[in-house]
Amino acid sequence: MAFRNNSIVVTREDTSSMEVELLGRLGSLIESRSAANTRFFGSEADRIARLCHQMAERFARGGRLVAFGSSPAARSDVRHVAVEFVHPVIVGKRALPAIGLSREGGPLPAQLKLVLEPDDIAIAFGAEEGEPETLESVRLARRQGCLTISFGPAGAEWEFSPPSEDPFVRQELVETLYHILWELVHVFFDHRGLLSGREVRAIHDAGASSFLYPFLGEQEHDLPAVIADVSRSVLLKADEIASLREQTLVENGEALIGAAAALRDTLDAAGTLLVLGNGGSATDAMDAAADLRLPPYGWPPRRALDLTEDTAILTAIVNDIGPEAIFSRQIIAYGGPGDAVLAFSTSGNSRNIIEALGEARRRRLLTVALVGYGGGRVLDERLADFAIVTRSEHIPRIQEAQASAWHVLRELIELPGGPDA
Repeated sequence: MAFRNNSIVVTREDTSSMEVELLGRLGSLIESRSAANTRFFGSEADRIARLCHQMAERFARGGRLVAFGSSPAARSDVRHVAVEFVHPVIVGKRALPAIGLSREGGPLPAQLKLVLEPDDIAIAFGAEEGEPETLESVRLARRQGCLTISFGPAGAEWEFSPPSEDPFVRQELVETLYHILWELVHVFFDHRGLLSGREVRAIHDAGASSFLYPFLGEQEHDLPAVIADVSRSVLLKADEIASLREQTLVENGEALIGAAAALRDTLDAAGTLLVLGNGGSATDAMDAAADLRLPPYGWPPRRALDLTEDTAILTAIVNDIGPEAIFSRQIIAYGGPGDAVLAFSTSGNSRNIIEALGEARRRRLLTVALVGYGGGRVLDERLADFAIVTRSEHIPRIQEAQASAWHVLRELIELPGGPDA
């Protein structure tokens, strides 16, 4: 199977007519994502580079990133961007202060009044939904003197509007954007003096992540030149995720179709999908649960349980047993006949993911795993009935490709009821 001329090319002779139809739909989903990705980052690369510089200035003055959003889907992005900045996954990059606020803490404006400081960076998720609390929160942040960012009309200083009517595609583009902001804001820390706009000499070694910034080093740079280099790096990263997304969806096309059919049977029979992951992958689990419980396009709500959600349960298990048991213990408690498990893992090797999938297999639950790094132990030990593998070791790009893979899987579950099906 290959993707050529904007369509899936089927190479198996025994492919059924239904599979051919679904593969055709998959090709359309790939093409729509590639087109939106090219258009969005092609038009916004320079603005993204300039925003990275302004964010670096705020962080240098002691500001924090304060992310907020009210809907379940927005909440997953709030948590995701916060963990990326606080717990950098690239060795040698500094931890930057970030706080995530969502409705479980009460009305967003009331929370923000107690949290925001003038040098903070306020980033709003879900503004395109027109939710009053989110819009009022943006206005409040501007009055407080914060740098404001949104992904839809909200009166923020920096507004980005992903060019797609598909909510899944929009969310994927937003995730890529905030990953790029996180990666490239560090460039301005790695260049002495740039925060004040003075010409400086680039450092010769950016550390373990120097491969991310191919244009920097070995020469004098003024601020406009560095911004131009960062803008080109934005385009490179956008091209990288476009290629990895296509590779992930094409190479795993049959697994995605098989997993969708199996999950459809499970959910149609009133089974529950238990979702799990660590760190950024935990926020992917949050998003999956939200997409199932509150789906778009008039799809039926589906039963889902997010095993990352209950902090009392998670901390009790970590304290009394250990982190390797946080998901397997919940599968013992919640998993019953006819249920399924969906695991997100960038490495495929996390001990608590291995233990959870092993427990699910012993209980004969259907298992689906989205894994990076070639699949890791999850693939080697055949711990998933369906493994969707993203062949990369770059964690932000893996997570972005997995977001696309999940959203495609979510749509395939409902076909023939999806958009343009």
